[in-house]
Amino acid sequence: MKKNVAILAFAVVVIAAMLYIGSNIARKRQAEARRTGSLAPGQVIGRVAPDFSLKTLDGKTLTLSDLRGKAVVLNFWATWCPPCKVELPWFVDLQKQYGPQGLQVVGISEDEGGKDKVAAFVKEMGVNYTIAVDDNSVSEKYGDVEDLPTTFYIDRNGKIVQFAMGLVDRDEIEQKMKAALATKASAGD
Repeated sequence: MKKNVAILAFAVVVIAAMLYIGSNIARKRQAEARRTGSLAPGQVIGRVAPDFSLKTLDGKTLTLSDLRGKAVVLNFWATWCPPCKVELPWFVDLQKQYGPQGLQVVGISEDEGGKDKVAAFVKEMGVNYTIAVDDNSVSEKYGDVEDLPTTFYIDRNGKIVQFAMGLVDRDEIEQKMKAALATKASAGD
């Protein structure tokens, strides 16, 4: 009986310590996000998407703010990520179908193997949308993206309207993308 009480007390102490540490980490991340202007995980809906500039695979400079007026699906992915490989053909189809209505899918590769590896993979997969390789600066601005795939759905005014971590089904992706497309661009943009 004493052994069970001791085990239970130990478990309670461990759980309390984990909650305390987790709470401190969350507070530090939120403070850092406020200080740097980046997004804090879980606090993205309705916020203006952080601007960035990266070189695309074809050598052009992609600046997110240049896409104002378009709905943007910003997908963080990697060539080694099995769920990302499932989503990739869906993004190809959605870009084809909704591109004429103002959709722009942007893939941000989190690969560390270099541009050439990503370019070969993209060509093999028949990707028809913009791809850039992250230098970690974009990931940091978006809450230090660690889980792949992670996707932000940005409306025509540059605000994040939907967000998804991990693999979701094609219908959910399309519904979130349509929510971004449905927003009218502001007159000033």
